[in-house]
Amino acid sequence: MSLDAKALIESVKEAKSKAEKRKFAQSIELIINLREIDMKKPESKIQESVELPHPVGKQSKVCVIASGELALKARRAGADLVIERAELEALGGDKKRQKTLVNEYEYFISEAPLMPIVGRVLGAVLGPKGRMPTPVTPSVDIAAAIEKQRKIVQVRLRSQPILQCRIGTEEMTDEQIAENIETVIRRLEGKLKRGLRNIRSIVIKTAMGPPIRLKI
Repeated sequence: MSLDAKALIESVKEAKSKAEKRKFAQSIELIINLREIDMKKPESKIQESVELPHPVGKQSKVCVIASGELALKARRAGADLVIERAELEALGGDKKRQKTLVNEYEYFISEAPLMPIVGRVLGAVLGPKGRMPTPVTPSVDIAAAIEKQRKIVQVRLRSQPILQCRIGTEEMTDEQIAENIETVIRRLEGKLKRGLRNIRSIVIKTAMGPPIRLKI
């Protein structure tokens, strides 16, 4: 089994063309079905943060936990939400707000000195979702850090031999989506015992469109 860039692009075009038109840009999902994987073995559990060549669209919301000047820079850089220290500590007794955070925001960045408070206040809700913040120094280029987070997708294999992640949106070019797909598959190839031979099938689809099997 091998990957062919032209075949990937053609599959992306087909998925887009067969999707019913909506008033919004639909996300594009990648679904990978595996074979010959023993899900009872710990080594079969996969959890990878994959940085893609292209951001997966505006739907990726980033929350920055910071104080002072870094919080101000995060707002200017377009963070979807900025939580400062006092607000973070107040979240400790607000279970409803904690759940809202983990459901609405996919990526979290935290100023390193605030990480102990983040762990105490939000660790129980962010940890199980694999969304603990990426720690950064107060002097970090926060705009670049936010942009990097928007290029990351979480790839997890838990109880079933199926991996699924958002790979882009309809607004992206076919080539950009194809490059994102190839990046995920190549990372997965390195984690599987038999590489691409452990992949039974690869499917892409828009959020509300039919599944298209990649021509591999």
